[in-house]
Amino acid sequence: MTKTSMTLLTLACALALSACGGKSEGGHAAAGEAKSSSAGLPDGNIDAGREFAAKGGEGIAPCASCHGADGNAPIDGMYPKLGGQYADYLAQSLQGYRGGTRAGSTADVMAAQAKNLSDQQIADLAAYYASVPGSLRDLQNVN
Repeated sequence: MTKTSMTLLTLACALALSACGGKSEGGHAAAGEAKSSSAGLPDGNIDAGREFAAKGGEGIAPCASCHGADGNAPIDGMYPKLGGQYADYLAQSLQGYRGGTRAGSTADVMAAQAKNLSDQQIADLAAYYASVPGSLRDLQNVN
């Protein structure tokens, strides 16, 4: 391979990596900060998400009624912890429930709740739960 070919290949790789990288958000936003989504949603508002999670909306139960305060104290083991999850994961999940494409043990319950969520409400909830310190843990060295 010639020196020119190597230079062009290096440049192409650098451009490809920079296009994929985007801005680093670390998965969590500061309190009240808007958060954008790779799910094609508007920027989320943490404070609006916190309020919606606590109070719910028209025909939508408060998230806290099943997932607990801050999404870290589910009322039953079948409900996942939401606090500390990545905003994009939460947004994609809620969009899947809303569209009927997400399956799982609680899919019917979540589909009924998510079917009336707007894109803005999904973005707000995702931003809020991503901003909450999580109590998630992996199972490494569990025994």
